[in-house]
Order: sequence, then structure tokens, then C-alpha cells
Amino acid sequence: MASLLPRDSKGCPYLLLAPMEGVGDRCFRKAMASIGGFDEAVTDFLRVPANAHIESLAKKYEPFETTPIPLAVQLMGSDPELLAAMAVAMEKKQAPRIDLNCGCPSNTVTGKGAGSSLLKDPEFLHENAQALVRAVSTPVTLKMRSGYEDTSLFQENLLAAQESGVKYITLHPRTKVDGYGPPAKWEYIAQAKDLLKIPVVGNGDILEVKDALAMLKQTSCDALMIGRGSIINPFIFHQIRAHFHGREFHPKWNDLLTYFSVYLEEIADEVPQKIRVSKLKQLMSFQFKGNVDLLENRQMILRLQCTTVEEFLTISLPLLKEGWLKTPGNQL
Repeated sequence: MASLLPRDSKGCPYLLLAPMEGVGDRCFRKAMASIGGFDEAVTDFLRVPANAHIESLAKKYEPFETTPIPLAVQLMGSDPELLAAMAVAMEKKQAPRIDLNCGCPSNTVTGKGAGSSLLKDPEFLHENAQALVRAVSTPVTLKMRSGYEDTSLFQENLLAAQESGVKYITLHPRTKVDGYGPPAKWEYIAQAKDLLKIPVVGNGDILEVKDALAMLKQTSCDALMIGRGSIINPFIFHQIRAHFHGREFHPKWNDLLTYFSVYLEEIADEVPQKIRVSKLKQLMSFQFKGNVDLLENRQMILRLQCTTVEEFLTISLPLLKEGWLKTPGNQL
């Protein structure tokens, strides 16, 4: 059977766009797909609560229609039967892969026994993952953190996931308590690789090409998943792939404009201008945060009181362009 995580002809690892609650929504995924560079995207989690209506929930999954990039679906819940039913619905919608969320640290999620709460009980984690595996022929995978309050059950959770029959595990090496604060501890990815027979995808703190290369060297992981780094730099996937192909990738300003344009197009027309401005401000602020030439203007951008998207862009785009073009390699 062909690998789910194939390297390309030059040895570049499989590159995945991470699921992210909030900014990593459908609009962001479509904008990223307009740029490309990655092999697969994953939806932000589709919550399957105790009172889930499967048919209604299934309508929220919308595969990419204008790009060959596959879109996997991530499910989050703690009821094995409901998760299995949802997996069947996703298979009917031809989702290429179904991922179980065992990592979300949000208190509203963990308070209901889902997300990273599953890491408290390896047997229950196994039960939920196995329910998905047995329900469908579509590949099932699992994304997890290194633990809940600590890493005392780290190996048990890894083995429970593997024994459930999932095809691979994506590891974000922070605990639930860590949130997104301290540096990701890549040594846990290396430990997972040593322990498991199934592939391991590395995730966490990949902000530049050098980070991707360092993770691969330190952990020997099978593939890379990037979240926040792709919001800060939407071209990071192209740059990683270019490195393996022995060349450089120089992002163009017009491509970045296309990225923002697609993002805005995907926000429904009925959404109030104020919300459209707020979402765009949130997305753009990541680029101001990740660029030393833009950082000094980030707070000013966040505080802008604009009533329309056009007004916000009139002020923000010239600032973004000025700082963005100072980055070596970026072009008009």
C-alpha cells in the first residue's frame, strides 16, 4: 500500500497544514490553498458533542473544490459511538483521512472529556480511536500532545493509539497545561519515533526553514505539520520544499495580495464589515508579529478603529508592504 506520508522525488518530507481553532478556519485554508506548497490540509476540529446530530454536523465539512490539495477532517469528541457514526458520514463525503483530536487544551473542550482530556486515560483513548478505525475503511490518524498535566502517561498513550489501528500519529510535544507557551520539546517526538512502529508526524515551533530541518535531524520524524508558522509566513512550505530541491523560493508581493484577496472572498458577504475587519486584522497581525521590520507597527494595526475592510487595507497594506519587502528574498 502506498505511504500516506510520501516524500517527493528530492526527499522533501510530506508537508501538512495544521488544524487550528480560530484563525485556521475555512477562509484561511482556502487562502493558503491559493498559494499552495503543502501536500495536505486538515480542518479545524469538528466537535461531536453528546447530543450530536450527525447529518447536520456532516454538512460543515467542505472539501477543496478548486485545488488538488486534499483536505482531511479532524473530529473531536469522547463518545466512541458518535465518533464512529461521524466517521461514517465523513467517509460518505469522501474525506481522504479522518483524524482524532487528542490535543486541544481549551478548558471548554477538556471540561467535556474531549481533546487533550483523552490523554488522562490511555484505555479510553484507545476505545475512541479504535471505534473510528473499525467504522470506516478511510485512513484514521490521531493528533496528540505529550500529556495532560505531565508526561507520565506519554508512552502508554502512544502505544494505546498505535494498538487502536491508527495509521500514524501527529505529536505536538507540549502538555495540555503548557498550552502554547513554553518551547515545544522535540525530544518527545524522537522518543515516539523510537517507540512506535507506525509513522510519526512532528508538529510544534516550526517557524522557519531552519526549524524544519532541525526537527527532522533531531527527531527523524516522518513528516512535518506546520500551524502558526504558516500564518506568520504563508510561503514557508514553498521555502522548505525549495531547500530540498537545491534552490531558493522568493515570495512575491502579488502572491501575498492574492492570499488576502482569497481570504476576504471566502468570508460570507452577509458577515458584518466589523467582523470582516476583525478577522483580517487577526490574520495580518501574525505577519507583523513575525517580522522584525513590522513588529513595531503591530500594536498600531491591532488598535485601528476601521469601519470597512477598504479603510483598514488602505492603512495596513502600505505598512505591510514596506516591512515585507525588507525581508531578504521577498520580491514585488
